[in-house]
Amino acid sequence: MALSNNAFFPLQLSNQKRKLGVALMGLGYYSTDLLAPALQLTKNCELRGIITGSPDKAKKWQAQYNIADKNIYDYKSFPGIANNPDIDIVYVVLPPALHAEYSIKAANAGKHVWCEKPMAMTVEECQAMIDACHKNKVKLSIGYRLHHEPVTQKIIAFGKEKKYGSIINIETYAGYVDNRTNHWKQIKKLGGGCMYDMGVYPLNAARYITNEEPVAVTAHQSTTRPEIYKEVDETMHFILEFPGGAKAECEASFGKNMNNMKTTCAKGWYALEPFSAYSGVSGKTSDGIILEPAITDVPYEQVKQMDEDALAILNNTPVIVPGEEGLKDIKVVRAIYQSVKENKRVTIG
Repeated sequence: MALSNNAFFPLQLSNQKRKLGVALMGLGYYSTDLLAPALQLTKNCELRGIITGSPDKAKKWQAQYNIADKNIYDYKSFPGIANNPDIDIVYVVLPPALHAEYSIKAANAGKHVWCEKPMAMTVEECQAMIDACHKNKVKLSIGYRLHHEPVTQKIIAFGKEKKYGSIINIETYAGYVDNRTNHWKQIKKLGGGCMYDMGVYPLNAARYITNEEPVAVTAHQSTTRPEIYKEVDETMHFILEFPGGAKAECEASFGKNMNNMKTTCAKGWYALEPFSAYSGVSGKTSDGIILEPAITDVPYEQVKQMDEDALAILNNTPVIVPGEEGLKDIKVVRAIYQSVKENKRVTIG
């Protein structure tokens, strides 16, 4: 799975006749500041449509990106996208509680589905998304951009190859200070809470570093601002146990700035700081290897992610991050919340 440091864009198909058309659903920060700009730089796909509940946003986006009238939808008119050949892919960038509903609607409309992480709220919702895409013969990819990132791919290869011997311990932390009071991240019914948002970074990292599924978890939830985080978790600390003997100490937070990972093995260690930043991933190893991405003029990790996911559609090959990967994370997320509720170690069946 590892890429050379010189690899950034996937090879294009020699017989490719057109780019795939992407419609972004949900025009918040991630779509506005990262995905839409990245789609101006992709080779295998391009921004062709939007789905939004805001007429003002629709007008602004249409003017900025020259989007055709027929490619602009609200949530009521969205099913009509089934009859629009301009749109090949719907990228669902909504609050997590809406991921399953609209991913399934997109699949039923015959469109390939890219869905932001976390995949959904429950294992059952994740499975329903997988089933809908399978039934409609469309691909489903979850937006774990780091699986497409070259340094992260080297870390994954280290674990698979046992380059530094058996993994003993992982420490991985992701968080930032969020002072908003009425964003979906603070609202339980929309899928708020740090575990569903920042928490999947250390969780997913522990899984791809070990290349194993955790068998047990012990978790503790806390907040320093109960007036803001009344109904969801501000900070989540959790320890994962893996079948090979490794343990992962993880933390996610909306109240702390942190972005680092260290893996200690029998014959050395490797560390990344930052390990999940939009600006890039970098680090080093115990034997002096410097881990950093290739110098590139392309500033968006999402460019590589979307180009590779589009190429999988064009070539009808497996996507790097299928729905099953997102489901595995949500299975652990649910166990983490169970551990908090019951105040005990929970086995993951």
